[in-house]
Amino acid sequence: MFKPVRHGCTALLCAMLLGAGVAAHAAGIKEGLKITFIPKQINNPYEVIADNGGMAAITEIKGVGKVVGPSDAGASSQVPYINTLITQHQDVIVIAANDANALVPYLKKAMSQGIKVVTFDSDTAPEGRQIFVNQADAESIGRGQIQLVSKLMGGEGEFAILSATPNATNQNTWIKWMQDELKKPEYAKMKLVKIAYGNDDDQKSFVETQGLLQAYPNLKAIVAPTSVGIAAAARYISSSSSKGKVVVTGLGTPNQMRAFVKDGTVQAFQLWDPGALGYLASYAAANLASGTITGKEGDSFEAGKLGKRTIGKQGEVILGPPTTFDAKNIDNFNF
Repeated sequence: MFKPVRHGCTALLCAMLLGAGVAAHAAGIKEGLKITFIPKQINNPYEVIADNGGMAAITEIKGVGKVVGPSDAGASSQVPYINTLITQHQDVIVIAANDANALVPYLKKAMSQGIKVVTFDSDTAPEGRQIFVNQADAESIGRGQIQLVSKLMGGEGEFAILSATPNATNQNTWIKWMQDELKKPEYAKMKLVKIAYGNDDDQKSFVETQGLLQAYPNLKAIVAPTSVGIAAAARYISSSSSKGKVVVTGLGTPNQMRAFVKDGTVQAFQLWDPGALGYLASYAAANLASGTITGKEGDSFEAGKLGKRTIGKQGEVILGPPTTFDAKNIDNFNF
């Protein structure tokens, strides 16, 4: 069943993106472009922030934006939405892919009918899109997660990863780099005992956390490279006997994790600004649809308040490095 279309953005995010000093550079961008975002899940808190950032940018360029998507993060759950948008003759589909390969035939069909396709946050295989807007370099994210958890758990002991879905492109890429980082001699005393999957569902992630603690009584840390997973793991541990004994870290938003940092459940975690990621994706989409760029390596475009961006290999545009949040700086951020 299709979920309601989500329009516009929160007052706070709109104020942040459209406030004083933010000069939209829309030179060469056509007005009235129809740009639709398809998140992994329509009500995922992280996705909502990212989509709202995208809608704010679309407002700046005088386009027509909307958000449609599934309530679950299944591999094929986004397919009906892609097909509907093809029949609606959208100018651009901007999608956070639930699966690297399952969506490719449908996105190729969209492109064959003149619709531009931009992936962001979670990519498809390159043939399924023209541009991928990535939050940060995947290798640095993955290695950074291991470096952080190693510091938090004293460089030794058992830890587990609580991921999203088994097919999630971004999480799987980060985990690959996490495993590669673990091969370094400085992590010889650390052992990854399990990669669990909460399917980006709060309750399942909560139950998976409980299962990890029961199955591995010597567990010292859980790394959740998903905003849903890290919050669910922190919520479980915050009210359990494992609080103060088991480290929780990963990727989450400051507003989502603030209470867990304040009560001592979480010492530190990382993320980029998802609103800025969606904002950048909209500018890439609008420039692509306007013909100012083609998606080839070396193409550059202006992205409003984010300035000039250049497309790298395989059509990738990178937002920037993640930030580490802790008790000292978390109150400086509001997203």
